[in-house]
Amino acid sequence: MEKFTVLNGVAAPLKQVNVDTDKIIPKQYLKTIKRTGLGKGLFAEMRYRDDGSENPDFVLNKPAYRHAKILVAGDNFGCGSSREHAPWALLDFGIRCVISTSFADIFYNNCFQNGILPIKVSQNDLDKLFDDAERGANATLTIDLAAQEIRGPDGGTIKFEIDPFRKHCMLNGLDDIGLTMEKAPKIQSFEKQAAEKRPWA
Repeated sequence: MEKFTVLNGVAAPLKQVNVDTDKIIPKQYLKTIKRTGLGKGLFAEMRYRDDGSENPDFVLNKPAYRHAKILVAGDNFGCGSSREHAPWALLDFGIRCVISTSFADIFYNNCFQNGILPIKVSQNDLDKLFDDAERGANATLTIDLAAQEIRGPDGGTIKFEIDPFRKHCMLNGLDDIGLTMEKAPKIQSFEKQAAEKRPWA
C-alpha cells in the first residue's frame, strides 16, 4: 500500500449528503475483483448521461477538477452496502483523501485498508473547505498526516483527529497484510521450530 505522508492537490466539492456506495460505484461495475480500471465507473450515474456522454454539470467533469486528489463531501459519505469497490474506484480515479463530517463505518475502515485517508471535521470546518474547494483550479489543499493538519490556499489551517494506530499504518503504507509481513521473521522462526518438534506433521 502506498504511504500517505503529505498530499498536495486540488479538492473537488461534492455537496451531497448520504452518498452511498452504489452512487460511488454502481453495481454494474462490481463484476471484477481487480482494483484497477474502476475509476471510469466512479460516480457513473452522475458523471454520464444515458447516452454515455459526460454530464458537464458534474463536478469531476469540470476542467478544474478532472485531476482532483481530494474530495470534500457531505455528511454520511459511503453509506449503503459494504462494497470495497467504492474505495478502489476513488483511488483508481486519483482520490487519496475524502473529507466529511461523518462516514459509514465499513466504508471508513475500507479506506484505511486501501490507502485513502478519510478525515472527519466539524460542520463549520467543512463549510470552510467547501468554500476553498469551490475555487476551481485554485482549490489546492495540503493534507499533512504527521501534523494532522489541512492547510488551505490562503494559509488557514484545520486540525483533525485520527486514531494513532491508523495514522501509523497510513504513514508507513501498512494494510493488514503489511502488518502481518512485519512479523515475518517471528512467523518463520515459529514454523521452523514447529517443524523440528513435529517432523511428521
